[in-house]
Amino acid sequence: MLYFLFQYLDMFDFPGAGVFQYISFRSAMAFITSLAFSLLVGKRIIRYLQIKQIGEEIRDLGLEGQMQKRGTPTMGGIIILAATILPVLLFSDLMNIYVIIMIITTVWLGMVGFTDDYIKVFKKNKEGLSGRFKILGQISLGLFVGLAMYMSPGIVIRERVTAHNPTMGTEIVIGKENSARKQVVLGPTEKTTKTTIPFFKNNEFDYKYLVPFDGNWGKVITWLVFIAAVILIVTAVSNGANLTDGMDGLATGVSGIIATTLGIIAYLGGNVIYAEYLNIMYIPNTGELVVFMSAFIGAAVGFLWYNSYPAQVFMGDTGSLAIGGMIAVFAILIRKELLIPILCGIFFVENLSVVMQVSYFKHTRKKYGEGRRIFLMAPLHHHYQKKGYPEPKIVTRFWIVAILLAVITVVTLKIR
Repeated sequence: MLYFLFQYLDMFDFPGAGVFQYISFRSAMAFITSLAFSLLVGKRIIRYLQIKQIGEEIRDLGLEGQMQKRGTPTMGGIIILAATILPVLLFSDLMNIYVIIMIITTVWLGMVGFTDDYIKVFKKNKEGLSGRFKILGQISLGLFVGLAMYMSPGIVIRERVTAHNPTMGTEIVIGKENSARKQVVLGPTEKTTKTTIPFFKNNEFDYKYLVPFDGNWGKVITWLVFIAAVILIVTAVSNGANLTDGMDGLATGVSGIIATTLGIIAYLGGNVIYAEYLNIMYIPNTGELVVFMSAFIGAAVGFLWYNSYPAQVFMGDTGSLAIGGMIAVFAILIRKELLIPILCGIFFVENLSVVMQVSYFKHTRKKYGEGRRIFLMAPLHHHYQKKGYPEPKIVTRFWIVAILLAVITVVTLKIR
């Protein structure tokens, strides 16, 4: 809203209005606003949740310090979602298709998570929203995102042209090299299913490689494969974030680290100069996503102030499902979804530990008549808790691993 207002005022040379043209400025303002909101307004929301005794019943799983968390309010994810959306509405270009998709993603999975928390808290149903409805919500979002990327004319990439004739594209001067101007010729925009893949020479992978057909049918099937991949990624990352939310500050801190990395990559890939310098995929208009991610990072940092050990509030599924979906969709939009197993390694391992535990238990129960376990308890962070590690130490070490994975993710852009 403010973006459009100051864009209009800039037409009349209003002092300072022009600064709103810069993504860096609006990103900084979004971060500051979301941080202030989550710290100041979040405190009042937490107090309200405490007064209304909106807390999820905690089952005794035999974990150290677990029962001390009784009475801690949940549904704190409302703080993160509100602190993210408000600055986005104020400082981003709301006509940008990428921003629109991210807002819908946040609200969509936020409502799914809110419904789950509502059933647990107010209906006193420990199971919450049925698993099939959660999956349905995630699948429907993935389907929406995939179709939007297929149908929207604004979601494209631009290829570099190697020909010497600059009339074939847009000529961009990006600097000087040996006293001569270095020029890049950009070709026309392209609707494609290409994405970034690590460790390969050209650093790009096209989903059409998976389809043994050419022509119009080949294009249709390629997009169907892409949409199926989007659904799988959204569902997996959303569930991974949900499973990671089991210790004070764990999911919040890990998500903040992942979000910062994605924000940096989006800024580089959305800027033709940096994209050419780093030889990475240039995606027009994705720079606007940096404003969104800055708002989310500010919200996560502010929420962590209250969610760090010992937590004054839990995010609940309202926050965790939405955060996972936001990260997944953001990575898909900037064509970095194949980096998710590295960047979101914590989410991936937490998910994998549950799948391994359940599968092995069922297999051994069928084979030996009694179920056996790989881990002392799943998800993985509870395994270490069962081994006697203090909760703050587990959380801090998971943060360190998340930082290392973030660094590796950025490095993969140049290791080919």
